[in-house]
Amino acid sequence: MFIQTEATPNPATLKFLPGKVVWADGPLEFTSEEDAERSPLAQAIFAVPGVEGVFFGYDFVTVTKTEETNWPHVKPAILGAIMEHFVSGMPVMLSDEPAAAGEEEFDEADAETVATIKELLETRVRPAVAQDGGDITFRKFKDGVVYLNMRGACAGCPSSTATLRHGIQNLLKHFLPDVQEVRAVA
Repeated sequence: MFIQTEATPNPATLKFLPGKVVWADGPLEFTSEEDAERSPLAQAIFAVPGVEGVFFGYDFVTVTKTEETNWPHVKPAILGAIMEHFVSGMPVMLSDEPAAAGEEEFDEADAETVATIKELLETRVRPAVAQDGGDITFRKFKDGVVYLNMRGACAGCPSSTATLRHGIQNLLKHFLPDVQEVRAVA
């Protein structure tokens, strides 16, 4: 099995491409070993010292390291954990039960605007950020402000502010005059 790696805009995160579907049921993020209890693959990656976060996309895994960890020290162990997992035939998740998604919040009068925001995110934004090893999801719309959750390589990325302000905010404002600003939320 050959696993490719790609750099992401976030220097603390690498994207691993095992050449097969990792998780087809929507992105999953694990921010701690406790979060990873339902996933043998995430557990194996968290067993590597210096791993701070794991994110599953359709056909990739992004791994975020701690600030003091160097990629040359942990990358081989992460590649080994991913390879061992897929060769073993173990499932990626122990159950298909989806992780609890964050609650969405918006006024019912804004339902049409929110539907358009979600459509633009789904068709124009999420495919682009997935290529960088991350994901962005809608969380809230209030008083002209769109709140988005950034995950995977997008979380903590130095260029995420520019992506929000100059990319996503300009896109949404172009199509929706009601949108005044875009902010990231945890």
